[in-house]
Amino acid sequence: MASFLQPELTSAAFCWRVERRDGVCLGFTTHDRDLVVAHLRYRAAPGLLPSAVTLSDGFGSGALDISGALTSDAISEADLSAGRWDGAAVTLFMVDWESPGSETLFLARGRLGDVAFQGRRFSAELRGPTAVLDAPVVEQTSPGCRASLGDRRCRVDLAPRSLVTRITAVIEEDLIEVDTGSAAANAYAYGRARWISGANSGLDYPVLSSAGRSLTLREPPHFPCAAGDLIEITEGCDKRLQTCIGRFGNAANFRGEPHLPGIDLLTRYPGAQ
Repeated sequence: MASFLQPELTSAAFCWRVERRDGVCLGFTTHDRDLVVAHLRYRAAPGLLPSAVTLSDGFGSGALDISGALTSDAISEADLSAGRWDGAAVTLFMVDWESPGSETLFLARGRLGDVAFQGRRFSAELRGPTAVLDAPVVEQTSPGCRASLGDRRCRVDLAPRSLVTRITAVIEEDLIEVDTGSAAANAYAYGRARWISGANSGLDYPVLSSAGRSLTLREPPHFPCAAGDLIEITEGCDKRLQTCIGRFGNAANFRGEPHLPGIDLLTRYPGAQ
């Protein structure tokens, strides 16, 4: 047990280190003053409350709920709704607020899951490292590829298939025109557009279709986009074997079973049309 928990009158404070997927790292503490731990300033956020923390030696996911009020400018309802905090890495620990850099007591770590709102309050689920044990052990067969374009199973190099460009016009909420595109038909369909600047900076959205310099997004961006925003667009894949062979030349890494008989084979009978 940490030495600062031994005295009858303790000086302990909870601290959260939150690292979002876009690289932003934030710190919060239940203490009434800001604390500096390992060169990161933990802002006083009394609205943040951890649920009871239970540690065990089992393999349960042991989700921890974190709730609080939207009192900090660093946590806004708009960012939570937009998904900027989804999947953020969270570390929860305790420190001695009289000497915050001397000793820390680790409590839990994980990633933020579902976020819910109720008025001006929010609650988020913290999924621990053992949550991966809830995932299926064996994949189900499918006619389409189960890999994601460019991952370690697909192994297609996305560097020459990505393009950084600027928005030149916003035609509709989900239809934009960029400075440079691709002459190939639907080159960026099933791909993604990631905003590098502007109100949507750090967020990405799936691309439904493309034609030259025009991109149709699967859903409108959470925040209004504007001409001049810098974005990165990446090619996509419809996960069909024909596309894998003809467009990417990557049939050896195709992760699907397009020729495996389906359930309809069991319903056939002699004379059926």
